Amino acid sequence: MAVAQNSATWQQMDMMRTRLRSFIETPFWERFITTLIIINAATLGLETSRTAVASIGDLLVAIDNTILAVFVVEILARLFVYGLRFWRDGWNVFDFFIVAIALVPATGSFSVLRALRVIRILRLISTVSSIRRVVSGLLHAIPSMGSVIALLLLIFYVFSVMATKLYGGDYPQLFGTIGTSAFSLFQVMTLEGWAAEIVRPVMESHPWAWVFFIIFILITSFAVLNLFIGIIVDSMQREHEAELVQDRIRSEANFDEVLAEIRALRREVDSIKGGAAPRAASPDPQAKPAPDKA
Repeated sequence: MAVAQNSATWQQMDMMRTRLRSFIETPFWERFITTLIIINAATLGLETSRTAVASIGDLLVAIDNTILAVFVVEILARLFVYGLRFWRDGWNVFDFFIVAIALVPATGSFSVLRALRVIRILRLISTVSSIRRVVSGLLHAIPSMGSVIALLLLIFYVFSVMATKLYGGDYPQLFGTIGTSAFSLFQVMTLEGWAAEIVRPVMESHPWAWVFFIIFILITSFAVLNLFIGIIVDSMQREHEAELVQDRIRSEANFDEVLAEIRALRREVDSIKGGAAPRAASPDPQAKPAPDKA
């Protein structure tokens, strides 16, 4: 008896889990959560305005708490639906920690965590598929960037040593040490005030210094940095192709399920027809014989 009750309880839980999963995976629910995140972003921004806090501060707090409660319920629902599989998805773990940080009491020594509530806006990364694709591409590109970063560091070291030896004596504030030379060359690489603040002053005593800096810019800004862009674009393309493959696999799986259901229905129809034919052919014992017209 107890075994039957336990079996019925587990069946009911499975039914609840299936229904809840079909609900939270609908586009409507995803759009609803995205809307709440956008509203929460607006309320957190308004909390930085003294005028808004003075006029509708209580309303902003109420909206913030309500949205946080919805986020907590959503996380609990996903934990119930997916179980241990919840922790196998990095985006689920990301959402969990985003919401968990917001639940930490922002009082006393944890008052600094109150400012971290704004990171709830980052949940847009996991809810919007296009943003999630971009972030996934960036994360997958990080391992491939190792060689490019090593090459860039090597170039910086070589040019920093050369700049220190060439211009360190006349311009110690820019190239006095390897550290200051690397910082100055980093400014040159970003093309932020490199001509007026660094190159032209150096050219007053070293007229051919522009050759050194132009070569450095061509190697770093126009060559090495473009390698980063190429790696990121390639990684995003691979991520997009992987999503297309997964969508095709899911479509084929759904097609196979539909095809299996059609075959099962066809077998049932054939079995019904096969059972009805013999009954139609068998004579009725109570039926009277037709009179012979001859």
